Amino acid sequence: MLYSRIAGIGHYVPENIISNQHLETLMDTSDAWITERTGIKERRYFTLGKDTNASMATEAAKIAIERAGISAEDIDFIVYATITPDYYFPGPGFVMQRNLGIQNAGVLDIRDQCSGFIYALSTADQFIRSGMYKNILVVGAEIQSTFLNPSNEGRGVAVIFGDGAGAVVVQATEDKNHRILSTHLHADGRYAEDLYVKEPSSSSSAGRFYDNLVNDKTSGDVIMNGNAVFKHAVVRFPEVIREALDKNGLQAEDIDLLVPHQANLRISEYVRQQMGLPEEKVMNNIQKYGNTTAASIPIALCEAWETGRIKDGDLVCLAAFGSGFTWGSALIRW
Repeated sequence: MLYSRIAGIGHYVPENIISNQHLETLMDTSDAWITERTGIKERRYFTLGKDTNASMATEAAKIAIERAGISAEDIDFIVYATITPDYYFPGPGFVMQRNLGIQNAGVLDIRDQCSGFIYALSTADQFIRSGMYKNILVVGAEIQSTFLNPSNEGRGVAVIFGDGAGAVVVQATEDKNHRILSTHLHADGRYAEDLYVKEPSSSSSAGRFYDNLVNDKTSGDVIMNGNAVFKHAVVRFPEVIREALDKNGLQAEDIDLLVPHQANLRISEYVRQQMGLPEEKVMNNIQKYGNTTAASIPIALCEAWETGRIKDGDLVCLAAFGSGFTWGSALIRW
């Protein structure tokens, strides 16, 4: 029987560090206010002329491919999660494919916001298990700094998000002791407008899809009902983690490391307490990078592995919640 495993992992973050103190010069906010509400101390913004969504993903992918012990030519499928593509179409996965010199491999765009990486990982897992592909490159990458509104009106969102990319190589294996055990995906579209960007829209009454942005620059702002997002997240995170554990006959105490989507340190801490996990069993790096949406889990997972917090045989749980609403989990025996 075929299973899938994470054979290699890499990440890339831009060199441009944006501190809370810098944001204090742009809007009426403070380091104390941001830290108390989000846990974030700094985030990374892309460098114009150097970084693109696809170029950041390319750098992360090169590392993952090298660590997997394969070449780019061995990749036979790509699943790319982002909500901030370089072009309206095609998606950045095609540009990354070109950058890596990969020919003929299929490319699939995933638009599931903060849950995007888990949706992408689950998709790769199913393709591997079916026997269709052997080496799948799974990417989460975002450049969000360009759609933030760094003003008093937009500060509630602008202080949260950052840029970066992470990638893994998902590979076929017959070893049932080191593999992705299961993935679990959910969504509830009733809350789509509780966290969304309305424009540009193909169904806009303004005419051409970007006309509203020309007439009203705020129409492209991120709209977030923060209370609703928080209330749903603290329910769905523990729920989907327990779903993964129950599926595999395991308990919370069996988890060696939980890697949650880096949405808000308060949410991660609440989930940790609900699951009864000690602090050392939860990976948090939102303090350094902010919320990088689809990139947050692979960046955090990569840093955890690089610093020795993940070892062979460890039980690793990934969990996410985001716009849509979407939520999901993946349980991995490393």
